[in-house]
Amino acid sequence: MRLRVAQDVFVARQLGREVARAVGLEEQDQTRLATALSEVGRVLIALGQVADVAFVVEVNGVPTLRVAVENSSPGGDAGIGPRIAQVGRLVDTLEVDDGEAGTVVRMARRLPASAPRLTPERMDEIRAGLAAHVPSTPLDELSEQNQQLIAALDEVRAQRDDLARLNAELEETNHGVMALYHQLSEELEETNRGVVALYAELDDKSEQLREASEAKSRFLANVSHELRAPVTAVIGLTRLLLDPASERLGAEQRRQVELIGGSSSDLLNLVNDLLDLAKAEAGRIEPQWSEVDLRAVFGQLRGTLRPLATRPGVDFVVEEPRVATVRTDETLLARVLRNLLTNAIKFTAEGEVRLAVRARDGDVEFTVSDTGTGIPADQQERIFEEFYQVPGSQALMGKGTGLGLPYARRLVGILGGGLRVESEPGAGSTFTVRLPAS
Repeated sequence: MRLRVAQDVFVARQLGREVARAVGLEEQDQTRLATALSEVGRVLIALGQVADVAFVVEVNGVPTLRVAVENSSPGGDAGIGPRIAQVGRLVDTLEVDDGEAGTVVRMARRLPASAPRLTPERMDEIRAGLAAHVPSTPLDELSEQNQQLIAALDEVRAQRDDLARLNAELEETNHGVMALYHQLSEELEETNRGVVALYAELDDKSEQLREASEAKSRFLANVSHELRAPVTAVIGLTRLLLDPASERLGAEQRRQVELIGGSSSDLLNLVNDLLDLAKAEAGRIEPQWSEVDLRAVFGQLRGTLRPLATRPGVDFVVEEPRVATVRTDETLLARVLRNLLTNAIKFTAEGEVRLAVRARDGDVEFTVSDTGTGIPADQQERIFEEFYQVPGSQALMGKGTGLGLPYARRLVGILGGGLRVESEPGAGSTFTVRLPAS
């Protein structure tokens, strides 16, 4: 159709609405498209222009209804774009092409998925219907616009009511959230006060425990120092009495003196162990770091401990080291290995006691294995507690104090390593000392 006078704007609006209804646009979209078309027509008529309106349906891809308003009058106003900018809010796309030959306005609205299929037959029906369309009067069109406006206002009112309801629900939710937040804040504050009080109590207990540990270490060190002199004197007297150059003792007297000497030696060993343990706990043992020749250490252990492995059924094996040197304290390392080997010899009746060393993942591992009585799984950590001995275990030579293994683990810790045990009752035990290689 052609727009010439203001009356034609009403007709264009009616046709736009009819086309939108025929191709399947929803009622609100029908009103939007008709309003957009009438606004463009009104602006052009106000500028004294004449324009042609064409409706095109594209079915390729997303079905779309396009409306083209073309003003081909020469010398037309090229500034229509800003005047119809608000029209873009009513349609999906709005394009304005101002040129010397005239102005072309293109509007498009996508058809909904529920729109009927626009076959050629259906398109012919739509064309026939539009050709038979009789324009209504401006008064009728105004009435139609009023009805649409009322419907739009009802929809806006409904949306406003929904928004008010949602705001009320949101406010109520916010009240609940704030109440929950305050409750949780109070509970958290109370919990924090309890935690602070607990930490203070733990600090007090830790300080008491530290003081008790220091007192115990001082007591052990003092008692050990005080006991060593008289015990050493008793051992010296027993040796003097048993000396062949001394006055001859009777058989019973000799036996009793030997018992005194043996008990004194056991007591001296216990005193020495207590003193060593007290030094380790007090942190008074400072390692003397150096490159230690493991062949020399293993040779010394082999020579000093072989006299203890006197049972014919036990082989005492010290392997040649697979690692030549390690940076550690030679004296402390020798003490640890001597302690573990002595324990292994005490509790092994037959089989072997073996010392070996190997490199492992950048560290050095010393293993002391035996085929002795073994240690139950639930006792394997407790043997590192002071004065603890596995129930039912009995050394084949000498008496244990339950201090050797705790002392060995502390020394290994001072050297920057760890000591662990793997054992099975009746199958023996393997103690592993792992130290940094450098």
